[in-house]
Amino acid sequence: MIVITAPTSTIGRQLVDDLLDRGAPLRLVARDPSRLAPEVRARVEVIEGSHGDADVIDRACAGADAVFWLAPDDGDALSAETVYVDFTRPAAEAFARHGVRRVVAITALGRGTPHGDDAGLVTSSLAMCDLIAASGVAFRAVACPSFMHNLLHHVGSINEQDAFFMMTDPDLKAPMVATRDIAATASRLLRDDTWHGSGQVAVLGPEDLSPTDMARIISEVIGREVHYRQIPGPALKARMTGIGMTDAMAQGMVDMFEAKNRGLDNAEPRTTESTTPTTFRQWCEEVLRPALSN
Repeated sequence: MIVITAPTSTIGRQLVDDLLDRGAPLRLVARDPSRLAPEVRARVEVIEGSHGDADVIDRACAGADAVFWLAPDDGDALSAETVYVDFTRPAAEAFARHGVRRVVAITALGRGTPHGDDAGLVTSSLAMCDLIAASGVAFRAVACPSFMHNLLHHVGSINEQDAFFMMTDPDLKAPMVATRDIAATASRLLRDDTWHGSGQVAVLGPEDLSPTDMARIISEVIGREVHYRQIPGPALKARMTGIGMTDAMAQGMVDMFEAKNRGLDNAEPRTTESTTPTTFRQWCEEVLRPALSN
């Protein structure tokens, strides 16, 4: 039995579909099971509730061989540590108590770098992985750079201003990954019962791109010129708190992007295993362009 947390998230939905296509027995932990597709609900066991709740995750882990762990975004939290470490603590205890054999979690790049200890949300995510590893389970952290999917938050500005806005230095080339490739990596690890110990598997996409490169590719795909505009940290923080994010979580996001600008995502060596297939151009053609047309 494989337990999937956050099964209605962008990564979780794709992971569930992949595992079901391969015939894997699944138990899904969902706050709102009605958000699951009917055809999915018909083929899985569902436990309703938050996977941060001790009773819920305890029931989910009973008899489980493997668990996929994804801490949900929470802009209302008082600290990043609350979102990642405190939320995960009941699960780490349940993994050990029920003898779960393998856990796969989504985290960020940056472990072992000079910037990993001062990278806001990333630092807390890495601490979450340390907590899981300390439970004694076989553990793999799927370590990710920025998601291509995050560009969907800029659909409005691209449509209205022919521009997208981030903190990233315009000419900083860095890896970026499609969520479909993250899900595929997690699926492979969850189905493989031969690995042991604790470690990290990076997913880097097929190439390093700068925001300037991204703007050029988007322009070519959608047939009109799109520009990139860098915004300073205080402006990003004001924007995030303006839409309801707490001061601490907004600052955690700013600290994360400052660390990325200092090379947080560039230290991981690109290998055959860490290079995933979906190009940014392909993602723009298949995901971004339709979203801009809606």
